[in-house]
Amino acid sequence: MNARLTIVTAGRVLRQIRHDRRTLGLLLVVPCVLEGLLAWIYNNTPVFNHVGAPLLALFPFLVMFLVTSIATLRERQSGTLERLLTLPLAKADLVGGYALAFGALAAVQALIASAFSIYVLGLDVAGSAWQLIVIAVVDCLLGTALGLFLSAFAATEFQAVQFLPAFVLPQFLLCGLLVPRDALPDVLHWASDVLPLSYAVDAMRSVTTDPNSGASVAGDLAIVLGFVVVLVGAGAATLRRRTP
Repeated sequence: MNARLTIVTAGRVLRQIRHDRRTLGLLLVVPCVLEGLLAWIYNNTPVFNHVGAPLLALFPFLVMFLVTSIATLRERQSGTLERLLTLPLAKADLVGGYALAFGALAAVQALIASAFSIYVLGLDVAGSAWQLIVIAVVDCLLGTALGLFLSAFAATEFQAVQFLPAFVLPQFLLCGLLVPRDALPDVLHWASDVLPLSYAVDAMRSVTTDPNSGASVAGDLAIVLGFVVVLVGAGAATLRRRTP
């Protein structure tokens, strides 16, 4: 893997997205709008403080998954990937560049959404605010890595969107947001143990409820980052030059 080629690829992706106002709006505005709508619905109730942080893990994860999978698929459909791979550019350099570019966008998105939730919507955080932001960034990276990996198996943008109910909604149902994971039937609890979003939600909930949650949050984040590394590696291994 060549660091210079990876950075050049990331710069090209960022320049393309900079001119796409709709994608920028989806990345930077939509998570804040969704959190704001949630706070408005549950105004003057403790519900927002209970579910606001876990959903701060879900909303950016979902947006980054959609943007990354569709953007990567478009590059392959247009023949851009095929032309790039005729150059002295390894698959790892290409996927690493995409991961770096979308990771930078994820960091900005998480920072904006977290700051908006804490300082505008009044989300209570028992731990440190910076911990919440770090968790949100890692959750965005998870969405990016999953989008990079699954885009290799989609032939059209419609198929990429179809992966949402197949790979994201089950994680939403089993992550502990709707029902505590300890209260799930044994089989479902075991399934939730191997889904990365479960640990992201656990980390968010720990930060908002426990002022001394540093060790548990670090453990959960280590697991999520492990999934990110594996998914990015799998994305590089399954990358195709173009869609058949």
